[in-house]
Amino acid sequence: MTVGGLSKRHLVVRNRNFRALLISGTSGVFGNAVAAVALPVIAVIELDATDFEVAALAGMTFLPWLLFGLLVGVWVDRLPRKPVMLLSLSVRILVLALLPIAYWLDLLSTPLLFFAAFVAGLASIFFQLADAALVQQAVTPDELMEGNGLITGSGAAADAAGRSVAGWLAVAAGASNTLLVQVGASAVALLSLQRLDVKEIVRPTSDHRILREMRDGLRYTFSTAPLRAILFNAALWNLGGNIAASLLVLLVLRTLGESEIWLGLLLAAASVGGAVGGITAHGLGERVGSGPLWRWSMVPGVLGYASLLLMTPGWGMIWGVVGLFVMGASVSWNIVVGSSFRQRVCPPGMMGRLGAASRMVSWGMLALASLLAGVLAEAVGIRTAVLIGVVIACSAPLVALLGPLRHVRRLEDLVEAPLPTGDVDTRGSG
Repeated sequence: MTVGGLSKRHLVVRNRNFRALLISGTSGVFGNAVAAVALPVIAVIELDATDFEVAALAGMTFLPWLLFGLLVGVWVDRLPRKPVMLLSLSVRILVLALLPIAYWLDLLSTPLLFFAAFVAGLASIFFQLADAALVQQAVTPDELMEGNGLITGSGAAADAAGRSVAGWLAVAAGASNTLLVQVGASAVALLSLQRLDVKEIVRPTSDHRILREMRDGLRYTFSTAPLRAILFNAALWNLGGNIAASLLVLLVLRTLGESEIWLGLLLAAASVGGAVGGITAHGLGERVGSGPLWRWSMVPGVLGYASLLLMTPGWGMIWGVVGLFVMGASVSWNIVVGSSFRQRVCPPGMMGRLGAASRMVSWGMLALASLLAGVLAEAVGIRTAVLIGVVIACSAPLVALLGPLRHVRRLEDLVEAPLPTGDVDTRGSG
């Protein structure tokens, strides 16, 4: 591998399978970003939904993780991942294409919007769990930080582009018509996946019952102090942060009276920050240590969400743009370090169940946060509800800074033998 300087070539250049996954994932994220802006704007502008309905809609794409995440994780570990990803993308294309068709036929309704968001979220479970398992098999363990950084960075850049485009298109062509962009992006992802040629590691057919395998995945997720700390940190952040994020559409369009263009810029700022965070995560982890990077990453993230409370109409929106940029970078650093550790420590045959159990808890919080955001918006008002979300999000960095990984400099040093209980022994961790 070192002959002719091959090892110095960029990961995207030297690894065809990683390149296919990167293009597919980036295209999918672009389409999802368009949908993430279009769906709540449809609810607010085209259907005049209530504050609770708008906030709760944001949780519909994550509710399937809470209900079916563990079950899907078992299936993903039992099946070849490439066909699973192709089928899930096809389902997502079909269900989201229903919305512009319903709009043209004057059949669009809030229940249909919730149904489409839920089914699209369910399809995404299959795609994302299979994708994470294939990334683990497409790169070497030493390439995981670099690969996850590139995936996170390119995904965040695509997310920024998708949200910006969606904001403009929602004004120019209507929010429902904007979903056609998502259909095209998903088609690109399908074509890229066709080029994937990974010799997959799939578990042999098991006689174990599905419930037992679901229990095994959940037990493994909580089996060690590092895995528990990473999971609790993510869950608390998602609970608090997504209360604020779920109310952003209402804050911008109703409370501040600004346009979808500002909404797109705010969401794009978070994604650009995410791209910067993803690209810089590997270098920062090498320089300061993955442990300190993970522990401190959410501190500026909390401040970023708090900036939403400073926004005023007009140029006062810049506070939110800057704050969400900072928040996006912080979250990317946290995700890259945490995901890389899980992929290093987890056996390939357990990867689907580990991802499912972890996301059932952490992403399940996104669904609960959206429902809670809707209740709070109706009960105490949108701004106060955002403040409550920021206060809850403060608990995430506290778990990292005061928890069992508080003295660890390199999480990679825990891969060989992470301790199952109590504080982590940091002797020799550098």
